[in-house]
Amino acid sequence: MKFFKNISIVIFLLVTLVSKGQILPVHLTTEMAENPLAVIQNQPKFGWKLVSKESDASQIAYLILVASSEEKLNNDDGDIWNTGRVNSDKNLHIVYNGKPLKNETKYFWKVKVWNQQGKLSKWSRTATFRTAPLESELNPVWIGAITKADSHLPEGRNFHSATYKREKKDAIINASDSLSRRSIMLRKPFEIKKEIKEAVVYISGLGHYELTINGKKVGNSQFAPLWTDYDKTVNYNVYELNAKQLQKGENVIGVLLGNGMYNTLAERYTKFFVSFGPPTLFFKMKIKYNDNSEEIIQSDETWKYSKSPITYNSIFGGEDYNANLEQKGWNTKKFKDSNWKKVVVQEAPKGVLRPQTATPITIQKQYEVKTAKELKPNFFIFDMGQNLSGFPTIKVKGKKGQTVRVWVGESLNEDGTVGQGKSGKPYYYDYTLKSKDTEEWTPKFSFYGFQFVQIENINYKETKDKSLPTLLDLKSNFIYNSAGEAGSFACSNELFNKTHEIINYAIKSNFQSVFTDCPQREKLGWLEEIHLNGPGLLFNYSLQTFVPATMQNIADSQRENGLIPSIVPEYIIFGGDFTDSPEWGVTGVILPWMYYEYYGDASLIEKYYSIMKNYVDYLESKSKNHIVSHGLGDWYDYGTHPAGYSKNSPIALSATSHFYYGASLVAKAAKLLGKIDDIEKYETLTTEIRTAFNNEFFNAETKQYGTGSQFSNAVPIFMNIVEPQYKEAVMQNLLADIAAKGDRLTTGDVGNRYLFQALARNGENETMFKMNNHYDAPGYGFQIKYGVTTLTEQWDPRKGNSYNHFMMGQIEEWFYQSLAGIVADPEKPGFKHFFIQPEVVGDMTFAKADYQSVYGKIVSSWEKKDGKFILSVEIPVNTTATIKLPVAKNSEIKIDDKKIRAGNDGIKPVLELGSGKYIIECTI
Repeated sequence: MKFFKNISIVIFLLVTLVSKGQILPVHLTTEMAENPLAVIQNQPKFGWKLVSKESDASQIAYLILVASSEEKLNNDDGDIWNTGRVNSDKNLHIVYNGKPLKNETKYFWKVKVWNQQGKLSKWSRTATFRTAPLESELNPVWIGAITKADSHLPEGRNFHSATYKREKKDAIINASDSLSRRSIMLRKPFEIKKEIKEAVVYISGLGHYELTINGKKVGNSQFAPLWTDYDKTVNYNVYELNAKQLQKGENVIGVLLGNGMYNTLAERYTKFFVSFGPPTLFFKMKIKYNDNSEEIIQSDETWKYSKSPITYNSIFGGEDYNANLEQKGWNTKKFKDSNWKKVVVQEAPKGVLRPQTATPITIQKQYEVKTAKELKPNFFIFDMGQNLSGFPTIKVKGKKGQTVRVWVGESLNEDGTVGQGKSGKPYYYDYTLKSKDTEEWTPKFSFYGFQFVQIENINYKETKDKSLPTLLDLKSNFIYNSAGEAGSFACSNELFNKTHEIINYAIKSNFQSVFTDCPQREKLGWLEEIHLNGPGLLFNYSLQTFVPATMQNIADSQRENGLIPSIVPEYIIFGGDFTDSPEWGVTGVILPWMYYEYYGDASLIEKYYSIMKNYVDYLESKSKNHIVSHGLGDWYDYGTHPAGYSKNSPIALSATSHFYYGASLVAKAAKLLGKIDDIEKYETLTTEIRTAFNNEFFNAETKQYGTGSQFSNAVPIFMNIVEPQYKEAVMQNLLADIAAKGDRLTTGDVGNRYLFQALARNGENETMFKMNNHYDAPGYGFQIKYGVTTLTEQWDPRKGNSYNHFMMGQIEEWFYQSLAGIVADPEKPGFKHFFIQPEVVGDMTFAKADYQSVYGKIVSSWEKKDGKFILSVEIPVNTTATIKLPVAKNSEIKIDDKKIRAGNDGIKPVLELGSGKYIIECTI
């Protein structure tokens, strides 16, 4: 919560500066990001939040200034764009309409607004944005130790590495010291003779890089740049350097390269063996001096390289480091590089160079040893207390040449050793000591999912055996994307609180370059979990810049025939249903709509409309009489059968329902975008699929769909496929099955959301409560009782492989939307208007949630106390909310101690409120 809390503190401090009756714009964004360094749009969109001490505050007009320099802006000279007063309540997605923007240029802007009383605010704080260069302006030159042709690396995207090992026994590949897969260090000295105005770095080091200037790391990224399909897109990062990072005279650029997903290895464990080429670097630094002259320093044949002390690095297999190979000061000016070799100019990756606009992965938290157990003499098992994605940091002391091997894993074997049998083995880290002094080491280019650490042949804390090295300290580093947290949830039910916790630890562990399935054996971007967990992800995390990057990956992966593969980026081709499953591919249609609903931004629907349409057309081409029959179905549904393909429900029912869902959203997109011909085409298609679905799967006598399973009946209810006259009967059949199963679910990865929301949206929240408030399998409580600290792959962890999957975490949507009652209004997307309609269920006495919407903080917090229902709400400035109270319509209602008369929806009291903080009290 650190990032989220920091934002809250800043906004609170700004509110204290606002005088009575005033309004103030804060948290300025360009293209949904604060002070972005690589805006690619020539008409970027601006936005801001508003704060005010008054209730019912709103904006009626704004004035934006954009300037070419901070000095001009401070003098209120909007030489690039001066909107003048614009009478509008709009404070998001305001399209730039000033002078043409220049590439590779920094701009400064600010805004002031008028409130509903016509009072003018103070100017906001200054915000900035920098425009990106064209790829031709970057003129990328890629360098490294060996060309792709000479490296003899494999082509193609193979599932298992064994085939390659049998067929290719090239010494260059198998040699442990091969330049084709070895981490290298690159350096470039350069001189600065004049006073610097600004210096900007554009860099892409593949698979991953660490950049230093004069020995100091630039930025805080881990595993940069973010993963892409390197044949389609290559991300580069942008850094602004400050005066302290560069100095007059000689300076040195240092870059360390690792393999990442760009160049996976066949040694040790690997899920697959694929290579886009050997490690490679593109670098450009543009320096502007105070005399307005410029200098370019870029990657070229003048750079030098040497092998790094990282002797092995694999995203799947681990990392080895020999400290005896260190070259002290290699990235500083005093170092002599006469023994270093000249780089070679390499073949450029095939993908288009694009700036990485999504936030980087960083080390978010460190954990100390919780317990240490000496399993046998000098053989230690450490419990770090939390399963996570990351890597260890070790502090050791011993003799030169001694090696410490660190095994990590999610679970323990029966004999107490660390188990990797289900998560991918062998995976370990080797560190070779260089001296008798204390040494500390943290890996750079590999991560794994683990809670336990095993280290053999060591002393711990005290040197009892002088022939062995001594481990002085051990930490685990938790890495995930730095997008920041958007929400929080808590309630009186501890099972639900713990469920929320283990789900979010699993989400964070898999919140990497892409949303992965697990942080150990696969690390792959299986798509279905994004849309099925979408509301939970969007309530919990700030995904404004991450979702567009995901959609670019989806667009890159779409085949010519329209197929969106199940994994994106598609590093490997599993084939069959594992490549082509509608429940997975339809993410490319659903995700732009979720983005629009939560952020009020239709740009992804506009940009990727053809992707959405082509995928639905692909499903139509695979259908027979509008029935699609392939795919995985309700993956990992629960029963006595082994988990995998859907067993409880027909696969064709699942596939066709998602075909319908996709077609309906394309029809909706066509209407939004004014695509006249497509509106008729896809509305007709949607109707035809619905008719075919009901003809094929609905039994009019029994009022059951498919097999009558929970998924079979829930999905047509959720998607409004069921004919209105039959909906109640189907709902009763669904409830009857749940009751017959002892209030237990039978759904899996796909079905959970539809089951949960079919209940929640149709007045069956008590059933939801009973179905999830227990410690039996299937259910979240069983996992908690089992002792896991992250959500697992299967409802019964004992049967699954991974202890760190978030795909079953769909209950988060219920926590926020039902228990706390924060519900978006699809007619006014982005929470411009929203509903607060909490559900009081079971024996719960309170629930509370907050959410940082694009307009500001929304709070819904209720409690039952002394026969009263007390609801505290917070509504952001420039928004409105409809409050639906969970009490009888004739209940006495007070707001801030004032009795009020509420409207009603026929059953419950309804209030319409503007911005502000309110305490609403009702009799139960």
